[in-house]
Amino acid sequence: MTKADEVDEIDDSQAPLIEHLAELRTRLIRSVLAFIVGMVICFTVWNPIFDFLTRPLCDAMAIRGMSDCGLILIRLQEGFFVAVSISLLGGLVLSFPVISFQMWRFVAPGLYKSEKGAFLPFMLASPFMFFLGAAFAYYVVTPLAFDFFLGFQQPGTVLDQGEVENATAGIAFQGSAQEYLSLTIKFIVAFGLCFQLPVLLTLMGKAGLVSAEGLRTVRKYAVVGILVLAALVTPPDVITQVILFVVVYGLYEVSIWLVKRVETKREAELKAQGLWFEDDDDPYGEGRDEDDPLMREFDEDEEDRGR
Repeated sequence: MTKADEVDEIDDSQAPLIEHLAELRTRLIRSVLAFIVGMVICFTVWNPIFDFLTRPLCDAMAIRGMSDCGLILIRLQEGFFVAVSISLLGGLVLSFPVISFQMWRFVAPGLYKSEKGAFLPFMLASPFMFFLGAAFAYYVVTPLAFDFFLGFQQPGTVLDQGEVENATAGIAFQGSAQEYLSLTIKFIVAFGLCFQLPVLLTLMGKAGLVSAEGLRTVRKYAVVGILVLAALVTPPDVITQVILFVVVYGLYEVSIWLVKRVETKREAELKAQGLWFEDDDDPYGEGRDEDDPLMREFDEDEEDRGR
């Protein structure tokens, strides 16, 4: 091979890498542009979005007979940062379909037809489960949590109507707009991500990284991990932590059932192809046949070396 041929071979090997990087750059630019457009749209209508996010608090305050549902701005620039936070969250939500599509278009050419058919349902299920978790947090968890927090208020003693013995200090809610928004977004994102558990474990089961029996074996450790997760991602109230634990543990059990279905389907396909043997204790090929003459010869050689 001449030096010119070697240079041509190097150039040919570099060309696919450069093409992949150019394709990745194009997909990233389109994703970022979609996010910016979504962010600008949400910034122009951040007030209705904020009203929607504050509805659980207003409903909880109305149940307790509190007519004023106003939030205050502690710092001068806090209103601007509230609008920016809403824009970031809304921009991500609006641009998520575009980002997912761009990611799929980048990955799909490198997949076989069967792999595309296996991977595409998980890409569709992931945003659905996230929005399901976010809706559960908004409509179920936040009203219970806010009602629990508002229960720590107490009326104070009026001192301008004569002398009063045993005067008590009043505790009234005057919430910060930014703190409330941060707490609400934390609820929504936490539950949205936790609802990804069945999608993640089922995908890992389809790839052969986990098994239903293995998930059952580590169930007690999963319970401890879920308890720690509930304590970290939720405020320090027992009601929210219990709800999150029950939901995530239920999703864990659902994941075991889904992984078992994946294994059953894989077993049926292997049987149809004649690659599954019922009397094998290890159908995935990790074991070995003791009656194999090659294995017996290997064992005999090992015994001779030991002597």
